[in-house]
Amino acid sequence: MKVAVQFIAMGLVWGASFLFMKVGLEGVSFGQVVWARLVFGAITLGIIALATRSRLPREPIVWLHFVVVAITYCVIPYLLFAWAEQYVSSSLASIYNAVTPITTAILATAAFRVEKLNRDQVLGVLVGIVGVVVVVGPWQISALTGSLWGQLACLGAVTCYGFSFGYIRRFISHRDMPATTVAFMNIGVAAVIMIALTPVVALGPITFSWPVLLSLLALGALGTGVVYIWNMNVLRAWGPTATSGVTYVTPVVGVALGILVLQESLSWNEPVGAVVVLLGILLTQQRVRVLTRDRAQSVLAR
Repeated sequence: MKVAVQFIAMGLVWGASFLFMKVGLEGVSFGQVVWARLVFGAITLGIIALATRSRLPREPIVWLHFVVVAITYCVIPYLLFAWAEQYVSSSLASIYNAVTPITTAILATAAFRVEKLNRDQVLGVLVGIVGVVVVVGPWQISALTGSLWGQLACLGAVTCYGFSFGYIRRFISHRDMPATTVAFMNIGVAAVIMIALTPVVALGPITFSWPVLLSLLALGALGTGVVYIWNMNVLRAWGPTATSGVTYVTPVVGVALGILVLQESLSWNEPVGAVVVLLGILLTQQRVRVLTRDRAQSVLAR
């Protein structure tokens, strides 16, 4: 029961993160959103690590691996998503986040060779790509404006996620480290990088308001802090396939909050494309089988 509650909470918080970013952008720049997100997340995880007496890795190569993960899993994609939400709705950004299992399948197979796709999974990747094209809607006039660049930034972010999952599978996941240590190393190193980049990305005027402050705190302490512990707990209890089901929850929550709280609207092609992407994910993760009947290789998902 405890694990089920953490799974539901994980989907709710990650789905709400796109709303928190949108509200945060009303008072700070996109760089300041990411700076606050990572620093608040690192402080939260640091407190948890101290309370649980979690030990940090000693091998220099492990720290180097976490630098790579921090850049590709946090710094770059967080900046891309925050920048993108200046031009696209939080609802649309949450839909693009659901493409992560597709990019993960591609890069885990092609770049890191830690997975081997069968015919159904290849079909799922192709279907997912078609879904992305439908979401982008290149036939629309708006696709030639800032919206297109915002959507491309979202795709760049989920491509980074896909790279990171393959990298983690290849270089980190086999090491004997507790969930708290992995989460703190990931977010903590990313926070240090953002602090070093403060003059470049985080200096600028701030318009204070309680909604902005509370959104940044929630985005950092919850969405980039506690949730990472929940994710590891669910992963160890249920396994990667069941845990990846959060992919289906987050866009639903993100779209619902965007419409209900921010009065955002969606064009017809965006939910239709999201359904096509979902079908691609189901095929990629072997929830649905069409061409193969053999036992599937598991595919990492966010």
